[in-house]
Amino acid sequence: MSSTSSAAVVAPGSFLTLHYRLAGPAGDIINTFGAKPATLSLGTGELSPAMEQRLIGLAEGTHTTFELPPGEAFGDRNPDMQQWVARTLLAKMGDPDERYAMGDVVQFPTPDGTGSYAGAVVEIGETAVRFDFNHPLAGQPVSFEVQLIGVL
Repeated sequence: MSSTSSAAVVAPGSFLTLHYRLAGPAGDIINTFGAKPATLSLGTGELSPAMEQRLIGLAEGTHTTFELPPGEAFGDRNPDMQQWVARTLLAKMGDPDERYAMGDVVQFPTPDGTGSYAGAVVEIGETAVRFDFNHPLAGQPVSFEVQLIGVL
């Protein structure tokens, strides 16, 4: 047995405790620094594949920032991801008296009812509201700062 202990290194499937910050041109989207660290498993879809790829091989204790080019972290903006949703459907899903404003982010249930996804209001019509279901950082350069606290 060697008496020197080497730090654990991130591998596919690793379970991580970390602080991370995702920022786009408009500022932070997620920032756990100064709060409780996040715990996640690689390969479960909690981070995009491009971000997971950058974590592989990093040693426990690493604090670094990656700059991801536009579209790499969350794909390119997809015009098909902008859709009109009838006000009658919105009323069924939520508050019938809800007032929508440009930029509002609304959570929608997934078809199987087990999760949700977000859409941002981009246009308001009399009978429908148009939502953009692209990730807010799709097609944008992303700064990904990470501090690895623990690797299992």
